[in-house]
Amino acid sequence: AGFIKSPLSQKRLTQDSVELYCEAIGNPIPEIQWWFEGNEPNETYAQLWDGARQDRVKINATYNLHSTSTISIANLTSDDSGMYECRASNDPDRNHLSKSPKVKWIRSQANVFVIERPDITAHVAEVSGKLILTCNMSAPYPAITGHKWVHGDKVLNEDRNATAFTSYTINGKREEHSGVYECVYETNPVIKGQVNISVPPQVMAYKKSEHGNEGDTGVLTCKNPSFPAVTTWSWYKNGHGVSAPLENASGRYIIKSSGNKTELRILKLNIEEDTGDYFCNATNSYGSGDATVNLRVRSRLAALWPFLGIVAEVLVLVTIIFIYEKRRKPDEVPD
Repeated sequence: AGFIKSPLSQKRLTQDSVELYCEAIGNPIPEIQWWFEGNEPNETYAQLWDGARQDRVKINATYNLHSTSTISIANLTSDDSGMYECRASNDPDRNHLSKSPKVKWIRSQANVFVIERPDITAHVAEVSGKLILTCNMSAPYPAITGHKWVHGDKVLNEDRNATAFTSYTINGKREEHSGVYECVYETNPVIKGQVNISVPPQVMAYKKSEHGNEGDTGVLTCKNPSFPAVTTWSWYKNGHGVSAPLENASGRYIIKSSGNKTELRILKLNIEEDTGDYFCNATNSYGSGDATVNLRVRSRLAALWPFLGIVAEVLVLVTIIFIYEKRRKPDEVPD
């Protein structure tokens, strides 16, 4: 047996996760095991298995043409620091209790250093039309080489300062810039803090006015582009009273809501009952917001009116020509 890929030593923070990878080749296909030796002076190697350490350890192995094995450890603590060893052997007697194997297990090692995660105090302040986002690391971290401010996939700002404090300024109101922002400290390993700009739902209608034909299904949609996500959506109709949200009691209303989007479907549209203003209301932990959608229901015959108008015009023209021809004197010579 021989290694194709060996695990790599890594630094991680407490509460992070780590993944080590090992790949071996041989004929027959070798078995892979994972062993661990802690940093305590008297500690010896102990074998790890899938589900060890209160189910924080996961081992995923495949044996197809050659052997591959991945060990991942979640929610790391300082006790997870130490030497991790990938062992491979294809000796038939490798796991025999009394026989000693002819071929020794081959071994490949990687060190995992788990560093105590420093606390980061995150804050957002509104000052004269600006939002100031700040992060401050509690304990000075030895080797900060810079900072980044990130929103989603977009890097907003970078610097090369070695300070525990970092800030970023946004021009505009809180409602226009809600979301999750990250302050990233360039360290090994990287340390991130999170600044949340939270607002009540800033609800918007996909279309402020919707049209539907009598007897068809009407679809009204609202969305909330702000943070945090909506916990409860409800729909109301003007004239029904704000205290009574629309429900599917009549069998004609179908409401589908998921996170930051809601949709109201009205089956078998009726001109008298369904025409009017509808309100979509959203609530999250910071408050509520709503938007209005106007629904107009057209008669099924609405599409026929232009056609009937054209037919009427043609009939009038034909009648005028016919009367003119009848009344023309016989001695008149056509031009």
